[in-house]
Amino acid sequence: MTNRLFVFGLGFSGREIARQAKAAGWSVAGTVRGDDKAQQLAAEGIETHLFDGTGALPADAFGATTHVLCTIAPGSTGDPVLRLCASLLRGARWLGYLSTTGVYGDRAGGWVDETTPTNPSQPRSAARLATERAWQAMGATLFRLPGIYGPGRSAIDQVKAGTARRIDKPGQVFSRIHVEDIAATVLAAIAQPSPGALYNVADDLPASTADVIAYACELLAVPVPPLVPWAEIAPTMSAMARSFYAENRRVRNDRIKRELGVRLRYPTYREGLRALVEAQQAVDAGTREES
Repeated sequence: MTNRLFVFGLGFSGREIARQAKAAGWSVAGTVRGDDKAQQLAAEGIETHLFDGTGALPADAFGATTHVLCTIAPGSTGDPVLRLCASLLRGARWLGYLSTTGVYGDRAGGWVDETTPTNPSQPRSAARLATERAWQAMGATLFRLPGIYGPGRSAIDQVKAGTARRIDKPGQVFSRIHVEDIAATVLAAIAQPSPGALYNVADDLPASTADVIAYACELLAVPVPPLVPWAEIAPTMSAMARSFYAENRRVRNDRIKRELGVRLRYPTYREGLRALVEAQQAVDAGTREES
């Protein structure tokens, strides 16, 4: 029987997971919120269904689904998938849920792993933790993610857009993960099912945003923006942006390597950003040859 993966939320991460699954020979379907994305994904051979969290999916949308992954964040009324589609999940052989390392809360720059007690300090992270527990109670594999980057969403794009800022907050670091490595880790977990398992999915090098922006500028051969003191810039930031800087932790990834045999394609932001620049240079070169 052909494996069929259904992804609730074909966004930035969900779409990459769907692409890699399809490339591996899976039948893939999932949900989107609008027709534009549905058309784009249809062109890639990915079946889509509209789902905005206000009404259940019809049972025939699931078809012969064998594996289910949810990437949708909980809303004010909780997780829309569990609230509206729980009955559809019961026949699946594997369930997975993408969560956030925000559930660990602030660790003053210290390291966390999967055995670290959770202590969310942001309401959105507390909601994630509650949703995690509901999925795990159903046997889902949990994936906790830090900052996600990849094509179209990285320091490279910020520098090109002129929006990059190098914030000087001594000791502040963030963990990151390239979207392709998220997808590879999810597929590795599917291949070695362990109901209720928990995995941190992060790269090997937590780093400050200032360092990442500086490296992006180096790759693009543009001047590095000056450091701006935290006390100066904080009042100009959105409440959401300030909330990210209110927490400081480093995320260990040993378990995905040890238990799943994951070898990160982009072990640090350096490999990831360099690959993004090289990919764009290849596209630009091809465009020049065609013109």
